[in-house]
Amino acid sequence: MNTAPFSSAQLRESVIAVPPLARDASLKIDRAENAKLIKHLEAGGVRSLLYGGNAVFYHVRLAEYGSLLKMLADETADDTVVVPSIGPAYGFAMDQIEVLREFDFPTAMLLPARDIVDPDGIATATRRLAEYYGKPLVLYLKFDRWLDADLVRKLESDGAISWIKYAVVRDDPSQDDYLKEVMDVFPAERIVSGIGEQPAIVHLRDFGVTGFTSGCVCVAPAKSMEMMHAIHKGDFETAESIRKWFEPLEDLRNDINPIRVLHHAVAGAGICETGPLLPMLSDLSTEQITTITKVAKEMMAD
Repeated sequence: MNTAPFSSAQLRESVIAVPPLARDASLKIDRAENAKLIKHLEAGGVRSLLYGGNAVFYHVRLAEYGSLLKMLADETADDTVVVPSIGPAYGFAMDQIEVLREFDFPTAMLLPARDIVDPDGIATATRRLAEYYGKPLVLYLKFDRWLDADLVRKLESDGAISWIKYAVVRDDPSQDDYLKEVMDVFPAERIVSGIGEQPAIVHLRDFGVTGFTSGCVCVAPAKSMEMMHAIHKGDFETAESIRKWFEPLEDLRNDINPIRVLHHAVAGAGICETGPLLPMLSDLSTEQITTITKVAKEMMAD
């Protein structure tokens, strides 16, 4: 694992993969299967891994958090950056930070929540968590005006933000006043598009954010990396063709559920056995899994 302090250049050098987390039949973290997925991503050129929603970090046990972090640190290459998540509950995040301090991750991402929170409270919690950790955190803006631009500006001034994952879904990603407001108060080189390949061209070309996260990169890492490099070179025709290539799987994620579809797509593609989902997330139907597997296999064969 790359333990160097965070550099904004990292956000341009690799698509930031947001992988699922493989578990065995007893719901224990499956080290061997997770290692297969990590090696698959690294073989495709990916050097940044963000473990958050797709890995269902919302529901990990504190008792397994330390062994999970050790597995991620041990199984990644020396030049791969790993960002785990904390939260979303404040008290749970504080306890997780005590475990995080035993490792050399460059930062951690605070998972967003909308229940029993308010914007000023979120900002205060983010600031205190960053102070307790001793490192700035990744701010995940998933909901419209979850934090207004002025609060983002204050957190940046206080040194509480490492970088921002911007993932507010729009019918038309080119029309996004909130993203404009955030970019007015926070450096573009530390903002990434956080919704996969589909809005990435618009976010990077038209708004000027620096990189993007992806779940579908877990199926076809080299293809996603090719798209990122094409955008940075200004080859938008190539980038658009790759965006459309990923669209069938993204459409399934949007129509059914992003986390559960990706979980089965990785398994269906034969990359690793992702196993069962944690309770709080129900499984998909046999028909849905068959459809996802078909699309994933077609992507691997292309």
